[in-house]
Amino acid sequence: MDLTKGQPYLAIPGPSVMPEAVLRAMHRGAPNIYEGELIDLTYGVLSDLKIVAGTVHNAAIYIGNGHAAWEAALSNVLSPGDKVLVPAAGAFGHGWSEMAAGLGAQCDVLDFGRRAPIAAEVVAEALRNDPTHEIKAVLAVHVDTSTSAKSDIAALRSALDATGHPALLMVDCIASFGCDRFEMDRWGVDVMVAACQKGLMVPPGVAFVFFNEQAAKRRSEIERVSRYWDWQPRANPELYYQLFCGTAPTHHIYGLRVALDMILAEGLNNVWLRHETLAKAIWAAVEVWSSEGPLELNIADPDARSHAVTSLRVGKEHGTRLRRWCQDQAGLTLGIGLGMATEEDPNSDGFFRFGHMGHVNAQMIMGLLATVQSGLIALDIPHGSGAIEAAARVIAAR
Repeated sequence: MDLTKGQPYLAIPGPSVMPEAVLRAMHRGAPNIYEGELIDLTYGVLSDLKIVAGTVHNAAIYIGNGHAAWEAALSNVLSPGDKVLVPAAGAFGHGWSEMAAGLGAQCDVLDFGRRAPIAAEVVAEALRNDPTHEIKAVLAVHVDTSTSAKSDIAALRSALDATGHPALLMVDCIASFGCDRFEMDRWGVDVMVAACQKGLMVPPGVAFVFFNEQAAKRRSEIERVSRYWDWQPRANPELYYQLFCGTAPTHHIYGLRVALDMILAEGLNNVWLRHETLAKAIWAAVEVWSSEGPLELNIADPDARSHAVTSLRVGKEHGTRLRRWCQDQAGLTLGIGLGMATEEDPNSDGFFRFGHMGHVNAQMIMGLLATVQSGLIALDIPHGSGAIEAAARVIAAR
């Protein structure tokens, strides 16, 4: 008997589930890109993106994925030979460092492993060891999608301020944007990058760079930035086409308009609270399963866990088998163990991830958990009993 018929559930940490309203808004013919409704729509989208980012400063849109946003941000503030400090709490911290190195930067990586967030005191010590201020920027990932570690960005700003270091604080919010609380201006972030395919619930293809006046000043000191990556005309266009260095991503703009309307109608604080509650329901279930089996949360400290993605460990003989059972027998697709390979487990078979970002609600998360428990039973993977009840109590007590 096939139990996969019906609506499949893609529970990976991006691309996320897309609302029908977003898909309907995008299912249309191409609009006029020179005048008409698209122009006003786009400026409204930019204004509302700043609300989600928590900034009154500048926003630039790029046609590309999160990696494009990485390169765009770096290209506007770094010259070849500049030094950057990269505290990494997972694969994506290392990835941003590699992008910077590819642009000619000298990268000093502080590796915090795969089970802990960035430690601000270690970053502060590295800054104190740079009395001549050779470090031009600190590159930090707010939520590393591979480990699900969430780092304290405000603490990093405090580390910079306490040491009197002028380096820019640059933050990757690709996984956390619209899911985990983030306040760019209040937390003292100079540059932030994000993308549309996770908390914003829109198909992949558009990324964003937000930057303040300190970062804009650094851009004015850079001798040369490619015409495409240059954020100046995108953030301050004289003509509409300069927002995108050419043709606009028309259908993404229509999708973003609807997605932002949904977020702002719910209220950003309520969006954050919803993600927090659903994440805690997942953690409650996993902690029960862990009591009598190999399954465990990758990040032990609840304060250091993302509300958008949860990375789990279960042992290399179980992880891939469990993912495939959920997909092939029940129609639930879980995330792979990205960036978690070891010598003993080169394919990351002992890891998997729950994506719970964007357009998710209680019944979806409860269905996800019940399906995983079915897989644990079917595959005879040891686990504690009462996990679904534990999650239900979190939901009931919201």
